[in-house]
Amino acid sequence: MESQLTILLPVAAVWLAAGVVADGLPRLRSTRMLRRRTGWLLVLALTGVALTAAVLGGGLLSAGTAPVDRAAAGLTLAAGPALVAAVCSVRRIRRLWAGAGAFASAPATPAPHGLRAAAAHPLVGLPLQVTALATVPALIAAAGADLGAGPGVTGPAITVGALAVIAIGVRHALRHNRFAERAQPAVAGSTRAAGALHV
Repeated sequence: MESQLTILLPVAAVWLAAGVVADGLPRLRSTRMLRRRTGWLLVLALTGVALTAAVLGGGLLSAGTAPVDRAAAGLTLAAGPALVAAVCSVRRIRRLWAGAGAFASAPATPAPHGLRAAAAHPLVGLPLQVTALATVPALIAAAGADLGAGPGVTGPAITVGALAVIAIGVRHALRHNRFAERAQPAVAGSTRAAGALHV
Protein backbone atom coordinates (compact mmCIF):
# COMPACT_ATOMS: atom_id res chain seq x y z
CA MET A 1 0.00 0.00 0.00
CA GLU A 2 2.83 2.38 0.85
CA SER A 3 4.63 1.75 -2.44
CA GLN A 4 1.38 2.41 -4.32
CA LEU A 5 1.09 5.74 -2.49
CA THR A 6 4.74 6.44 -3.31
CA ILE A 7 3.94 6.04 -7.01
CA LEU A 8 0.80 8.18 -6.90
CA LEU A 9 2.06 11.08 -4.76
CA PRO A 10 4.49 12.55 -7.35
CA VAL A 11 1.85 12.30 -10.08
CA ALA A 12 -0.75 14.08 -7.96
CA ALA A 13 1.76 16.68 -6.76
CA VAL A 14 2.80 17.60 -10.32
CA TRP A 15 -0.82 17.95 -11.50
CA LEU A 16 -1.70 20.01 -8.41
CA ALA A 17 1.28 22.31 -8.97
CA ALA A 18 0.31 22.70 -12.64
CA GLY A 19 -3.25 23.58 -11.66
CA VAL A 20 -2.09 26.20 -9.17
CA VAL A 21 0.36 27.80 -11.65
CA ALA A 22 -2.28 27.82 -14.42
CA ASP A 23 -4.79 29.47 -12.10
CA GLY A 24 -2.40 32.33 -11.37
CA LEU A 25 -1.36 33.08 -14.97
CA PRO A 26 -4.11 35.63 -15.82
CA ARG A 27 -3.28 37.66 -12.71
CA LEU A 28 0.30 38.32 -13.87
CA ARG A 29 0.75 41.88 -15.11
CA SER A 30 4.21 41.81 -16.72
CA THR A 31 5.20 39.87 -19.83
CA ARG A 32 8.44 38.73 -18.17
CA MET A 33 6.59 37.01 -15.33
CA LEU A 34 3.97 35.65 -17.72
CA ARG A 35 6.64 34.06 -19.91
CA ARG A 36 8.51 32.64 -16.91
CA ARG A 37 5.42 31.12 -15.30
CA THR A 38 4.19 29.81 -18.65
CA GLY A 39 7.54 28.05 -19.07
CA TRP A 40 7.14 26.48 -15.63
CA LEU A 41 3.59 25.44 -16.51
CA LEU A 42 4.72 23.86 -19.76
CA VAL A 43 7.33 21.79 -17.92
CA LEU A 44 4.81 20.78 -15.23
CA ALA A 45 2.14 19.82 -17.77
CA LEU A 46 4.58 17.72 -19.83
CA THR A 47 5.89 16.08 -16.66
CA GLY A 48 2.37 15.29 -15.49
CA VAL A 49 1.44 13.76 -18.83
CA ALA A 50 4.67 11.72 -18.89
CA LEU A 51 4.24 10.44 -15.31
CA THR A 52 0.59 9.53 -15.85
CA ALA A 53 1.41 7.74 -19.11
CA ALA A 54 4.30 5.91 -17.42
CA VAL A 55 2.11 4.67 -14.56
CA LEU A 56 -0.74 3.64 -16.86
CA GLY A 57 1.69 1.98 -19.28
CA GLY A 58 3.41 0.19 -16.42
CA GLY A 59 0.06 -1.12 -15.26
CA LEU A 60 -0.70 -2.47 -18.73
CA LEU A 61 2.68 -4.16 -19.07
CA SER A 62 2.67 -5.64 -15.59
CA ALA A 63 0.37 -8.60 -15.01
CA GLY A 64 -0.57 -9.17 -11.40
CA THR A 65 -1.14 -7.22 -8.24
CA ALA A 66 2.07 -5.21 -8.18
CA PRO A 67 1.91 -1.68 -6.73
CA VAL A 68 2.10 -0.20 -10.23
CA ASP A 69 -1.02 -2.18 -11.18
CA ARG A 70 -2.97 -0.77 -8.26
CA ALA A 71 -1.64 2.72 -8.97
CA ALA A 72 -2.63 2.43 -12.63
CA ALA A 73 -6.11 1.24 -11.65
CA GLY A 74 -6.46 4.30 -9.43
CA LEU A 75 -5.35 6.64 -12.20
CA THR A 76 -7.89 5.43 -14.78
CA LEU A 77 -10.21 8.27 -13.73
CA ALA A 78 -7.44 10.80 -14.45
CA ALA A 79 -6.58 9.32 -17.86
CA GLY A 80 -9.28 11.27 -19.74
CA PRO A 81 -8.45 14.75 -18.37
CA ALA A 82 -4.73 14.00 -18.76
CA LEU A 83 -5.30 13.17 -22.43
CA VAL A 84 -7.21 16.45 -22.92
CA ALA A 85 -4.34 18.27 -21.20
CA ALA A 86 -1.82 16.59 -23.51
CA VAL A 87 -3.80 17.40 -26.66
CA CYS A 88 -5.24 20.85 -25.88
CA SER A 89 -3.55 22.47 -22.89
CA VAL A 90 0.08 21.81 -23.83
CA ARG A 91 -0.43 23.32 -27.29
CA ARG A 92 -2.12 26.45 -25.88
CA ILE A 93 0.52 26.85 -23.17
CA ARG A 94 3.30 26.61 -25.77
CA ARG A 95 1.59 29.28 -27.92
CA LEU A 96 1.13 31.50 -24.87
CA TRP A 97 4.81 31.08 -23.97
CA ALA A 98 5.81 32.06 -27.52
CA GLY A 99 3.42 35.03 -27.46
CA ALA A 100 4.91 36.32 -24.22
CA GLY A 101 8.38 35.79 -25.70
CA ALA A 102 7.57 38.35 -28.41
CA PHE A 103 8.03 40.99 -25.70
CA ALA A 104 11.47 39.72 -24.67
CA SER A 105 13.15 42.90 -25.89
CA ALA A 106 10.94 44.92 -23.51
CA PRO A 107 10.49 42.65 -20.46
CA ALA A 108 8.94 45.40 -18.33
CA THR A 109 6.02 45.74 -20.75
CA PRO A 110 2.64 45.17 -19.08
CA ALA A 111 1.00 41.96 -20.24
CA PRO A 112 -1.64 42.79 -22.89
CA HIS A 113 -5.23 41.82 -22.17
CA GLY A 114 -5.11 39.52 -25.20
CA LEU A 115 -2.32 37.44 -23.65
CA ARG A 116 -4.07 37.42 -20.29
CA ALA A 117 -7.29 36.31 -21.99
CA ALA A 118 -5.36 33.48 -23.65
CA ALA A 119 -3.91 32.54 -20.25
CA ALA A 120 -7.44 32.48 -18.78
CA HIS A 121 -8.84 30.24 -21.54
CA PRO A 122 -10.64 27.23 -19.99
CA LEU A 123 -8.59 24.76 -22.05
CA VAL A 124 -5.39 26.02 -20.41
CA GLY A 125 -6.21 25.48 -16.74
CA LEU A 126 -9.35 23.36 -16.61
CA PRO A 127 -7.88 20.03 -17.84
CA LEU A 128 -4.91 20.42 -15.49
CA GLN A 129 -7.11 21.12 -12.48
CA VAL A 130 -9.60 18.38 -13.33
CA THR A 131 -6.72 15.90 -13.66
CA ALA A 132 -5.42 16.98 -10.25
CA LEU A 133 -8.93 16.52 -8.83
CA ALA A 134 -9.22 13.08 -10.46
CA THR A 135 -6.08 11.87 -8.67
CA VAL A 136 -7.66 12.48 -5.25
CA PRO A 137 -9.72 9.24 -5.13
CA ALA A 138 -6.63 7.22 -6.03
CA LEU A 139 -4.67 8.90 -3.23
CA ILE A 140 -7.44 8.29 -0.71
CA ALA A 141 -7.67 4.63 -1.71
CA ALA A 142 -3.87 4.24 -1.59
CA ALA A 143 -3.83 5.76 1.90
CA GLY A 144 -6.04 2.91 3.06
CA ALA A 145 -9.49 4.51 3.11
CA ASP A 146 -12.23 2.55 1.37
CA LEU A 147 -14.28 4.93 -0.77
CA GLY A 148 -17.06 2.41 -1.14
CA ALA A 149 -17.28 1.61 2.58
CA GLY A 150 -20.78 2.97 3.01
CA PRO A 151 -23.74 2.09 0.80
CA GLY A 152 -24.53 5.71 0.01
CA VAL A 153 -21.01 7.09 -0.36
CA THR A 154 -20.29 6.61 -4.06
CA GLY A 155 -23.25 8.58 -5.42
CA PRO A 156 -22.66 11.73 -3.34
CA ALA A 157 -18.90 11.55 -4.04
CA ILE A 158 -19.54 11.48 -7.80
CA THR A 159 -22.04 14.36 -7.46
CA VAL A 160 -19.59 16.47 -5.47
CA GLY A 161 -16.83 15.77 -8.00
CA ALA A 162 -19.07 16.69 -10.94
CA LEU A 163 -20.20 19.91 -9.23
CA ALA A 164 -16.57 20.81 -8.52
CA VAL A 165 -15.65 20.31 -12.20
CA ILE A 166 -18.63 22.43 -13.32
CA ALA A 167 -17.74 25.19 -10.84
CA ILE A 168 -14.10 25.24 -12.02
CA GLY A 169 -15.21 25.35 -15.67
CA VAL A 170 -17.69 28.21 -15.10
CA ARG A 171 -15.06 30.18 -13.21
CA HIS A 172 -12.55 29.78 -16.04
CA ALA A 173 -15.15 30.72 -18.67
CA LEU A 174 -16.23 33.88 -16.82
CA ARG A 175 -12.66 34.99 -16.26
CA HIS A 176 -11.75 34.34 -19.90
CA ASN A 177 -14.75 36.39 -21.09
CA ARG A 178 -13.79 39.27 -18.81
CA PHE A 179 -10.25 39.48 -20.21
CA ALA A 180 -11.46 38.92 -23.79
CA GLU A 181 -13.84 41.89 -23.48
CA ARG A 182 -10.99 44.10 -22.25
CA ALA A 183 -8.86 42.99 -25.19
CA GLN A 184 -11.49 44.12 -27.74
CA PRO A 185 -10.80 47.54 -29.30
CA ALA A 186 -13.40 50.23 -28.73
CA VAL A 187 -14.79 50.07 -32.27
CA ALA A 188 -18.36 51.14 -31.61
CA GLY A 189 -17.48 54.48 -30.03
CA SER A 190 -15.00 55.43 -32.76
CA THR A 191 -17.48 54.46 -35.48
CA ARG A 192 -20.18 56.67 -34.00
CA ALA A 193 -17.74 59.56 -33.70
CA ALA A 194 -16.63 59.16 -37.31
CA GLY A 195 -20.29 59.08 -38.44
CA ALA A 196 -21.02 62.26 -36.56
CA LEU A 197 -18.08 64.01 -38.22
CA HIS A 198 -19.31 63.03 -41.68
CA VAL A 199 -22.81 64.38 -40.96
